[in-house]
Amino acid sequence: MPSPGEGLLTTDLDVALDRLRAGGLVAIPTETVYGLAADADQPAAVARIFEVKGRPRDHPLIVHVAGLDALDGWVDEVSEPARTLGSTCWPGPLTMLLRRGPRTHDGVTGGRPTVGVRAPGHPLAHDLLVRFGGGLAAPSANRFGKVSPTTAEHVLHDLAHHLEPGRDAILDGGASSVGVESTIVDLTVTPPEVLRAGAIDASEIGRLLASSIGDASGPSRASGMLEAHYEPECLVVPSETIDEARRRVADAAAAGRRAELLDRTDDLVVAARSLYADLRDADARGLDELVVVLPPATGIGLAIRDRITKAAAGGARRRDSSRGG
Repeated sequence: MPSPGEGLLTTDLDVALDRLRAGGLVAIPTETVYGLAADADQPAAVARIFEVKGRPRDHPLIVHVAGLDALDGWVDEVSEPARTLGSTCWPGPLTMLLRRGPRTHDGVTGGRPTVGVRAPGHPLAHDLLVRFGGGLAAPSANRFGKVSPTTAEHVLHDLAHHLEPGRDAILDGGASSVGVESTIVDLTVTPPEVLRAGAIDASEIGRLLASSIGDASGPSRASGMLEAHYEPECLVVPSETIDEARRRVADAAAAGRRAELLDRTDDLVVAARSLYADLRDADARGLDELVVVLPPATGIGLAIRDRITKAAAGGARRRDSSRGG
């Protein structure tokens, strides 16, 4: 009997291109996380992203392009701030929210007047986009709300039963080097707002734009803005200090729960790159709780804190529901 993922994994760009052009889905490697991509010009293909992920249709997708020169039609205008950030941060882990153009349909934006655009820095993804010549709509390649994938094996584990060999593919480009989703900056408001923290922080964006940067406000208008997200099966318990984390592990053990401590605050680059693999490993080993020491709230530490806090919110919500509260 064939394995669930047989016929999906590939390292061949030609296979990925053929599947995308034929309206299939291809999980693509990026430096942040793996994305589940479809030709953004094909509404039926984009609609399958939502089906495969179990994602609400009103959640907008990011359009991935090869670079600034590939934005024609996807956005209404490449503003001066967008040109500045695109020329300095692309290809790389930055998504810009701009007014949508005539080429961008409601299936991509969830009916919103804006669209997130990004040029990923992973060399395989960049080569794919250059050869594809269009835009790829892609959220993370996992089931909605769950832990994002940073390897092709993660995608296979999450989506093998939802993708179709011969129609879809998983393009294996190795492990993601950044490990957390791209920074999202809204350039449709003044001052610009960072909607999701990532490897490029607000202070760097402000320096490049010579502008103040506002805090995200109002309803969710981009990926990753939900209160609970990136959720493993085990309960994630954030702790500000190592001593607090040790107490929480001890308390869990005393209550008969399997808990472990995770502290990667000595190297935040490694912490970001390893975070989702650490969460997945905790589930694979059947832990009840993973007590995570939070990094300082600076630089990429802000992104790590954001992901840990949102992963914790989902588990806490499940726990409270099971208790009837």
